[in-house]
Parts: sequence; C-alpha cells; structure tokens
Amino acid sequence: MTQDVEMKELQAPSNSAPLPVPSTLQHLKEIASLIETGAYAKEVRRIVRAVRLTIALRKKLKASVLSAFLNFTLIPASDAHSRLSSYLPKEDEHDMEIDTATSAMQGPAKHSLPELEIYCYLLVLIFLIDQKRYDDAKACSSASIARLKSLNRRTIDVLASRLYFYYSYSYELTGNLAEIRGNLLSLHRMATLRHDELGQETLLNLLLRNYVHYNLYDQAEKLRSKAPRFEAHSNQQFCRYLFYLGKIRTIQLEYTDAKESLLQAARKAPIAAQGFRIQCNKWAVIVRLLLGEIPERTVFMQKGMKKALRPYFELTNAVRIGDLELFRSVADKFTTTFSSDRTHNLIVRLRHNVIRTGLRNINISYSRISLADVATKLRLDSPNPVADAESIVSKAIRDGAIDATLDHANGWMVSKETGDVYSTNEPQIAFNSRIAFCLNMHNEAVRALRFPPNSHKKEKESADKRRERQQQEQELAKHIAEEDDDEF
Repeated sequence: MTQDVEMKELQAPSNSAPLPVPSTLQHLKEIASLIETGAYAKEVRRIVRAVRLTIALRKKLKASVLSAFLNFTLIPASDAHSRLSSYLPKEDEHDMEIDTATSAMQGPAKHSLPELEIYCYLLVLIFLIDQKRYDDAKACSSASIARLKSLNRRTIDVLASRLYFYYSYSYELTGNLAEIRGNLLSLHRMATLRHDELGQETLLNLLLRNYVHYNLYDQAEKLRSKAPRFEAHSNQQFCRYLFYLGKIRTIQLEYTDAKESLLQAARKAPIAAQGFRIQCNKWAVIVRLLLGEIPERTVFMQKGMKKALRPYFELTNAVRIGDLELFRSVADKFTTTFSSDRTHNLIVRLRHNVIRTGLRNINISYSRISLADVATKLRLDSPNPVADAESIVSKAIRDGAIDATLDHANGWMVSKETGDVYSTNEPQIAFNSRIAFCLNMHNEAVRALRFPPNSHKKEKESADKRRERQQQEQELAKHIAEEDDDEF
C-alpha cells in the first residue's frame, strides 16, 4: 500500500503538458552561444565542449537547418555567408525546420566573431562530406583554410584542428592527397610559430598519413625526427601518432620499437574505435611474427575482431608450425586482404621466419638428419634444394637459431643435446622485459589520471555539494567517452 502511494507521488499529473523537445536549430544556437561566451571569456574548454556537442548532432544536420543557422549567425550578404550558402541546396519552405519559440523572441543575430565564422565553415564541411559531395567539400575546406591563415586567436585552435582534419580527409576521398602536402607543411610551420600545440599534433599526423599513403617512409621519418617535441594534448592524436610511428619503424626493420608503439596505440585507443584497433592489431601481429614471437590466441578472439583477424590467425598458425607450403597457400588465399591492408610486403619477409621455425622443430626432433631430408621437410621449391638447405642450416647455426653442427662430408645436420635453459640468462632477460613493461604501463596510467580542481584542499563539503560534484564528474566522464567514440 505504501509503495503504491509513493509510485503515485512520483508520477507526473495526467493533465500536465509534455516538455517541448528542442529542435536541431535550437541546439545549434545554444552551441553558438557557448562559443561566443568562450571567445569573450577566452575559455577554450567551452569551445571544446561545443565541438563535442556538434559531433552528437552530426546525423541531424539538414540543409534547411544549416541555412537558417547561417542566417542567424553570420551577417547577411557577407563573404562567408554568401560562400557557405552557395554550398547548400535550396529546399521548400515546408521542409524547413522552424524554431517558433526562438524566432518569436529574437530575430537573426548579426555576429562578427571569427570563432562563429569558422564554426559555420566546420558545420557546412561536415554536412558536405556526409552527403558525399566531395568536390564541394574540397572547395569549402580550401576556403576555410584560407580564412584560418589570417586569424591568430587561441580560442580558434580547437576549431582549426578539426578543420585541418576534414581538409585532408576531403582531399583523400577524391584521391588528391598529394596536392595539399606543401600546404600542410606551411600550416604546420605556422602552427609552430603561433605555439598552437593542438594544431601541431593534428597537422603532424596528417603529414605522416600523407607520406605513408604514398609509401614515402623516409620523408615521414625525417619530418617526425625534426618536428618540435611537446606533451600530447589529445589522446586520439597521440594514438594516431603511435600508429604511424609503428608503421615507419616496421618498414625500417626496427621491429622492437614498432611492436611497442603499435601495442600502445591499440591499448590507448577508445573501445568504440574498433576499425583503428583492428588495424593496430594487424600490424602488431605481423611485427611480432617478424620478431620470432607467436601472438596469443586471445589476440584473435577479441570482441568484434574475430572475422577481421581471421587471415592473420591462419598466417600465424602457418608460421608457428613452420610449414612453408601452408604459408604459401594462406598468402595466396588472402592476397586481396593483405594487399588492401598494405601488409603484403611484410608477409613476404615472413618466409625466412617460417623456414627457421621449421628448422628449429627439425633440430629438436632429430639428433641427426640428412640435408636432403631437411629440404624435403621444409618443402623447399628451389632447383637445388640440398644446397639451399645447407646454406639455410649454416646460417641458422651462425645466428644461434639452432644448436647443431654441420657434417659437410656426409651431408648431415647433427643436433647437440638440449641444455638447461635456466642455466642461461634468457629467463632473467624475459623477466626483466616484463617488469619494464608493467612499470611503463603504471607510469603512463599515473600521468593520465584526471584530478578535480582544488583537490589538494581538504574542505568539508555538505551532502548536496558532494552530490552536485559527483554529478558533474559523471557528466564530464560521459562527454569524454562521447568524444572518444566520435573522434575515430
């Protein structure tokens, strides 16, 4: 009985009218007000929040809404208003979304803030890309970059970083990425001189992507090594940087550094960025195989990645067994996938690892075996397999991959007795590397901690203040999660 009374008290009265749902245009006006407040108060956090709210409204953007917002925000007949309006199609009046409450209270505002003008460029550019009007997106992005070059305000840096990304993305979608490389370099130099660190991060990643897209790894490494050093401000940009760094290190045969960068990028990436994490895991699997390691089965069974990583799972199985014939069949079976992932050239390097793994298995299984049988078991397809087997065995003995001797007179490979591995320094080296990995992860986690303001002050707070603070922290965490989901 008491529960029924409480439920009735919590229910809204039947005669109360439902609250009106704010329209998309009203949301955009609120975002514009937020940007205006942040620009006047020079608070970059407000503009960051405005960008996050815009990403949430991305699917609701329509030409009629954007046209009404441009009329509200920009000065009529201005250059920006005329240029941006030309990209929007004309729609019928009954399709327009009208905010009657706001229109009755206030007419079109005539702002002259550069932040709002750049924000309008960003909105129209996102709309054009979503509508797959890539040529118009290229023209709009070029106009926005030309306008950005004449502005030097720190409150525009957040909006500028997003425009840089869509500027490069629109040219990549049309296959003209090489055209803007010089412009990106000048923008990076300009951001460096203006101490725009967020712009430097974004532009450096865009340049690395530009070079890697055309396989210009040497130029990418020269740029990366000479770029100014600073602390990362965006987790998404830092993940992208680690991914490109891992690619460059892999091509340059620096597999240990490449493995660390790729695994760190996959670990730091948001859970919702599944495509990015899949690419990181694909390259990390190849690098670990090139290092002679066999990735754990759990790597290929991650949620949402099992189908995408299936070719690399079969490739890993072939390398683990040391079967050269199986390795060839897997490489031929998934050649389209490997070519699209741009890992085909790395897989060609794995042939030597497959042969070495098979030779190691033979060394463990046989105390003495002829070189002809070694060539047969390795399935060498050369004109003179015995001579090739002899050179492969001698090189493996010299590199320390197997513990054996070569009897040239009789054509045998004689294996030595297996010693106790714990009498060597290998367990100590492996243990030390694991400890270093754990300590590095702990240090990164400590650096990534977020502390509320004035947390060092031990003040007694009431229950209402504590409840309000917890609610604010939850909203902040939600916004950060939404940003991580949308950035990738």
